[in-house]
Amino acid sequence: MLHTCVAAAKAAGAVCVFLEPIALYHTRDLHDDGDDGWLAAYPAAAVPIGRARTYGEGTDLTILTFGNGLRMSLRVARRLEALGIRARVVDLRWLAPLPVNDMIREASATGRVLIVDETRATGGVGEGILAELLEHGFAGAVERVASRDSFIPLGDAALEVLLSEDTIEAAAIKLAGAGT
Repeated sequence: MLHTCVAAAKAAGAVCVFLEPIALYHTRDLHDDGDDGWLAAYPAAAVPIGRARTYGEGTDLTILTFGNGLRMSLRVARRLEALGIRARVVDLRWLAPLPVNDMIREASATGRVLIVDETRATGGVGEGILAELLEHGFAGAVERVASRDSFIPLGDAALEVLLSEDTIEAAAIKLAGAGT
């Protein structure tokens, strides 16, 4: 994605802001120690601006997320599968522009969307995601989880306000049960 931003700046004078979750810099594993599931080969092709990436083909639930929420959501999707809930996880990758066409396609595939937003509940990215879904006619079930409206304290106290896998899993189970 960083190379795409540089190429867009060079070719069209586009201004890009590239954000990456530093909390995951030293993370190699996704599910189990030594699985190296969080590592990725360098992509051969550029990542198109405004396009999402979908993990899985679940039919019960679509999880829309970005940043730190991606790793948490992928881990939760595996736990959900053990419960018989098949989820697809969509890494939005681009926040401006949001990948609206990809969001609508993946949301429509399941009819249920969980927005996983690592930012705060008020004024966070999730509000824009929800607005785009509604403005583009998505009429399925939607839930949103986000970090609490608070400053982020240091140490273990941060766990009281930040989004967690347990919060994501509980919301996904509740949403997947809607309409079944």
